[in-house]
Amino acid sequence: MLKDVKFGFIGSGAMATAMIAGLSKKNLINPDNVTAADPYVGQLEKLSGRYNVKTTQNNLEATKEKDVIILAIKPQNLVAVGEELQGRIPARSLVLSIIAGATISSISRALHHYRVVRVMPNTPARVGKGMSVWTATEDVTETQLQYAQSILAALGEEVFVENEDYLDMATALSGTGPAYVFMFMEAMIDAGVHMGFSRRISEQLVYQTIEGSLAFARDSKRHPAELRNMVTSPGGTTADAIYQLDKGGFRTVLSKAIWAAYKKSRILGGLEENNG
Repeated sequence: MLKDVKFGFIGSGAMATAMIAGLSKKNLINPDNVTAADPYVGQLEKLSGRYNVKTTQNNLEATKEKDVIILAIKPQNLVAVGEELQGRIPARSLVLSIIAGATISSISRALHHYRVVRVMPNTPARVGKGMSVWTATEDVTETQLQYAQSILAALGEEVFVENEDYLDMATALSGTGPAYVFMFMEAMIDAGVHMGFSRRISEQLVYQTIEGSLAFARDSKRHPAELRNMVTSPGGTTADAIYQLDKGGFRTVLSKAIWAAYKKSRILGGLEENNG
């Protein structure tokens, strides 16, 4: 379905690269049909060298005769890009936005374009293990909905929601989520090195522990608390470790972090005021 689709990427940073990588890895796109735009020549050279896609520093050029235009820019650049592209995107084109916090109304207003899909993906899309939550305007055709679903399914799992409010929640939970996981991994690896393991062995232990725990959780279909209790013997090493995590406010800090990301997403979308 996607081989004949012409793609234009406005912005070629981490998430755009992850999407191009995921689609290329599964051989779902034709590189000749992909044009990526970015102000940084170095980033464009990396993309063209690795994935053989066309590149340009001209955003308008990246939108010409494209079926799907993917907005992958920073939220603060939406107004400037909108002024550049306003009314110049083909009416038939689907605009798929992965801009954090940018609402569908703000995207449509900036571009004067109404076939819009808003997506909150995450970086594991690069290895086909992403989690994308998305919604669409009523102007998006059935074929374009299928395009969007096929693109996102190729990057991992996807969930369509009718209510756009869920996109800000997804931003905080799954969109930003990999950063929480990587920070947790980093802390575990550093603790292993501190105890005396080489960094290589410590990384191996942590990676496999996390990967195995996830596989076990999915396979068992049990609540995480039940799985944790299976490992926690009274008076044992795990009990002491969990006590220290609770004492340090692990759950509370993580919850506050997720809520902070949620609030920031709403601020970026103009749904809340920034009161510090």
